[in-house]
Amino acid sequence: MHAPVVRDGGIEDRVAVEEPLEIRVRGRALAVTMRTPGHDEELAVGFLHGEGLLSGPVLGAGPTEDFANNIVEVDAELTGAARERRFYTTSSCGVCGKGALEEVAVHAEPLTPGTPRVARALLASLPDRLRQPGFKVTGGLHATGLFDPQGELLCVREDVGRHNAMDKVIGRALLDGALPLGDRILCVSGRLSFELVQKAAVAGCPVLVGVGAPSSLAVDLAADRGMTLAGFARGGRVNIYADTGRLTD
Repeated sequence: MHAPVVRDGGIEDRVAVEEPLEIRVRGRALAVTMRTPGHDEELAVGFLHGEGLLSGPVLGAGPTEDFANNIVEVDAELTGAARERRFYTTSSCGVCGKGALEEVAVHAEPLTPGTPRVARALLASLPDRLRQPGFKVTGGLHATGLFDPQGELLCVREDVGRHNAMDKVIGRALLDGALPLGDRILCVSGRLSFELVQKAAVAGCPVLVGVGAPSSLAVDLAADRGMTLAGFARGGRVNIYADTGRLTD
């Protein structure tokens, strides 16, 4: 989603839309996030899942009964801890504003070692397989893609927030009953931060690839959970920062 503007020389440019989204759970306002509109129900349930706030299945998600703009309602049971928390996140960082590391660290089971088996060359090629029409128009959107072990793109979402793009992909998988992502690969269009590794780990995804560099905490978390973490995937090359045991070459 994008809006027209005019820049020097009278040439029309387009910028990515950024608007707030309020996430409500059974009538209670729980979180506000800045995002690019579209696939809001996926974003909402993906966010709740990644934060470890769901204690049961999602029974439904969509606009409120009055169809108010920028509000999505989720029908699900929350954990006890969720009832005491309220979130505000920006499009730049899914973690900013949280007071302590223990509030960020969500429990995720260690991943099954050795599966799926993937070639280094395939990991290096994944960013080129991402479809990013919004980025091509605006230059201002991040993307997350979900792939199978053969490199087929199964789902892709774009957003001004890199964490939002991943939440949308994971939220889609949750709504489709496809979690955990035990034989899937996630690929992001930017750097690999702690919150992206955390979201992938909570979703049970064993392989995460990024175009950019990982942070030290991202590498530590991936190694701790047994996740294959690959960065600087570009030009036919890729660096592996954690768990090389899934590579076939």
